[in-house]
Amino acid sequence: MANQQLFLGIDCGTQGTKALILDATSGQVLGHGAAAHTMISGTDGRREQDTAQWLDAFTQATHQALASAGVDGQDILGISVSGQQHGLVLLDDQGQVLRPAKLWCDTESTPQNDRLLAHLGGESGSLERLGVVIAPGYTVSKLLWTREHYPQLFNRIASILLPHDFLNHWLTGRHCSEYGDASGTGYFNVRTRQWDVRLLQHIDPDGRLQSALPELIEAHQPVGRILPAVAAHLGINPDAGVASGGGDNMMGAIGTGNIQPGVITMSLGSSGTVYAYAAEPAVSPQPSVATFCSSSGGWLPLICTMNLTNATGAMRELLELDIEAFNALVARAPIGAEGVCMLPFLNGERVPALPHATGSLFGLTTTNLTRANLCRAVVEGTTFGLRYGLDLLRANGLEAQSIRLIGGGSKSPIWRQIVADIMDTTVICTEQSEAAALGAAIQAAWCHSGSRESLADLCERCVKLDPASETRPVTEQVAASQKAYVHYQEHVASL
Repeated sequence: MANQQLFLGIDCGTQGTKALILDATSGQVLGHGAAAHTMISGTDGRREQDTAQWLDAFTQATHQALASAGVDGQDILGISVSGQQHGLVLLDDQGQVLRPAKLWCDTESTPQNDRLLAHLGGESGSLERLGVVIAPGYTVSKLLWTREHYPQLFNRIASILLPHDFLNHWLTGRHCSEYGDASGTGYFNVRTRQWDVRLLQHIDPDGRLQSALPELIEAHQPVGRILPAVAAHLGINPDAGVASGGGDNMMGAIGTGNIQPGVITMSLGSSGTVYAYAAEPAVSPQPSVATFCSSSGGWLPLICTMNLTNATGAMRELLELDIEAFNALVARAPIGAEGVCMLPFLNGERVPALPHATGSLFGLTTTNLTRANLCRAVVEGTTFGLRYGLDLLRANGLEAQSIRLIGGGSKSPIWRQIVADIMDTTVICTEQSEAAALGAAIQAAWCHSGSRESLADLCERCVKLDPASETRPVTEQVAASQKAYVHYQEHVASL
């Protein structure tokens, strides 16, 4: 097929790395690959990863994707990387990694975040200055934590990178960052799209951090060409260009065609996210809404809940159910689970903003304590959190005709119906559940074309919706779901 245009999309997540080969001419995904990562965990909320694992997984997933696509790596025209947001990778002046990467889900730097937030003048001060409210997961508190816990190592910092920036550096040797992923650092102003250097000087008056910042580039700009040795190692074309890449949510937006107003992407993964494109940085007064930049030239107001399939998974383990049996029980219970309501805040919660909350069950009686009601209650409870976040986005002017569902939970027809009824909006899945890897591959094609081809045209061709998954709200069920949601809100208010 002479007219194929092949691109490699990579998504480096918490659980593992996924690779995907896209033919941008036909819009078809030709092959996939995946490799797992492990976590370094501590009782104090430490969640870190060895960056060498990312490089191994990147290589393994790429080899697998090329083999499954049955294509020659020498035909790959470009690469783009999607990465888990907020992580901190520190390099010395030799380009060596100084310590394991601290991840988005690491809460060890909560005391440092509290002090930095106070320095900024609290939530309102942070919103005013940066356009976002810094949270413990953001990169900025990890820098202060490193200074306080590893002062010698801190003095050797020559480069501060996010996970996807680090992978771009490995591919090209260049240090740079793009606006979308930079939005989640906590030292970046989302309105002006510039680093907030003064905040870094507050952490380190010697100015070391300022000089370690990567250069900022636009979403459609290339980082550069792949290094010959890395190309040989991956088995791909040494002339392949490396696109800017971005954070996983920004790439997921591209991979679901969410690059103009009217579409909402909802991810039902271990955590839940809801986001939509905005042409202007209309910063919400609600601290829970993060008005990040998009990787398509605009903004991406976003909410993230900490508990989703981790909570449904915990219930399945407790009741020893496989996914089919679990879904059957969810379907058997009525809407509202006969009064059983679960607040599934097993990891604390970000939306609603209850970082120290724990999970709880309300409304249990001798008659309604059934396995079916417990299963229904955990699915409804996690989905109510997303509804709460969607209402915050709608209050900030977001309008949506449909919701595009991605993530593991979206594969369940009963969960899709529950989402449609609770949100009172039609939901549909994209054919590719690996939206971030697909978004990265589409962005690589966009970058390769020198923006000659519009991103909208590429998304039109490459993002396919699955008509069989389309689920519409049912009027009676919407009313019953609304009643159950009101009960949920009352229980949240009591916390």
